[in-house]
Amino acid sequence: MYIEDVSQYDGQSVTVRGWLVNRRSSGKIHFLQIRDGSGFLQAVVSKAAVGAEAFGRADHLSQESAIIVHGTVRADSRAPGGYELDVSGLEVVSQAHDFPITPKEHGVDFLMDRRHLWIRAARQQAVLRIRHEVIDAVRHYFNSQGFVLADTPIFTPSACEGTTTLFPVQYFDDATAYLTQSGQLYNEANAMALGRVYCFGPTFRAEKSKTRRHLTEFWMVEPEVAYANLDDIIALAEGLVTAVIARVLDARGRELKALERDTSTLEKITKPFARVSYDDAVRILREKGLPFEWGGDFGSPDETALSEHFAGPVCVTGYPTAIKAFYFKPQDGRPEVSLSVDVLAPEGYGEIIGGGQRIDDLDLLVRRIEEHHLPKEAYEWYLDLRRYGSVPHAGFGMGIERVVAWICGLEHLREAIPYPRMLYRLYP
Repeated sequence: MYIEDVSQYDGQSVTVRGWLVNRRSSGKIHFLQIRDGSGFLQAVVSKAAVGAEAFGRADHLSQESAIIVHGTVRADSRAPGGYELDVSGLEVVSQAHDFPITPKEHGVDFLMDRRHLWIRAARQQAVLRIRHEVIDAVRHYFNSQGFVLADTPIFTPSACEGTTTLFPVQYFDDATAYLTQSGQLYNEANAMALGRVYCFGPTFRAEKSKTRRHLTEFWMVEPEVAYANLDDIIALAEGLVTAVIARVLDARGRELKALERDTSTLEKITKPFARVSYDDAVRILREKGLPFEWGGDFGSPDETALSEHFAGPVCVTGYPTAIKAFYFKPQDGRPEVSLSVDVLAPEGYGEIIGGGQRIDDLDLLVRRIEEHHLPKEAYEWYLDLRRYGSVPHAGFGMGIERVVAWICGLEHLREAIPYPRMLYRLYP
């Protein structure tokens, strides 16, 4: 039996294979808290039921020892999860000694150095299960909308947005490749072949940032749609976010409760989201007393202030062309403004989605590449997309860890991925 299915086995004899989380004794009874990866269950061991030898083995079990228990499931409203296991037999697979993470308080660095063990904790398991649900919901949403998953390379010969935030990699002989910071350029090619596509995988940013919103390795889903404009892609983003939220609320209530997450704000999220132009966002920030100048990019305090201004997620549109990547299409009649959007999550979690409409004119794209001082020869294949059947198209990228952090109510992205990579964190 897997513990998550315990309600199906009331009154039945079962076997549970797992690990010991905690043990306490009361006279001739041991109470063992067991986990098996699917959940947690309290097992009751009495000397009369298992005999002196097995009872003695249970008395000397230490935290994280691997054990197999046999017994009968019994409903008990007082027990965690509403069920207990009356043990009839106990096998010790391996005895753990001096498990380093105890119920006492530990510092963040101590826990991060032992992340491979920390993920066994109930809170961390809840986060990672919600992460799984988010990823599954993302795939289901796009698949149900007729999108095709088209993977893009992790090794790239050129940068998507310039090389300043890329990790260079020696690629045989004297060639230099880069770890991708986005699959978008290749995804545009995929969209010209398949119409509606998405790529989903790890991305890498060599930004020397130490904020709670940044990782150097993170996962991103990126849809791209042929014959789509900015409004189309905003609607797609709204549908994706609301679908993911609804799925997690429906399927992971137990995990959200374990995290003590106040879900009231999540339950109120509906589409369409609030929309505000970059121009109006600057005005709002100034009214709030923040010294923000038009033309700058929003930092974390700015995004937090904007998200607090609205009841739910907000779509900020029309960022200055100068602060966006070379491929963003400018507005007609106002070339200093791009056809772009960022979706900001409420509760101070900031940007979770960034995207917009791409330049579909060959001459303009060539000029933008030159203005960004990028090597034109490296983008000849990308320019081919404008030479041979160019159409309006748009897309975005959504960071999985940022969405998980928001849904779970986490203070830092480092808990939203099993093994975070940060400026000073490459172990374990």
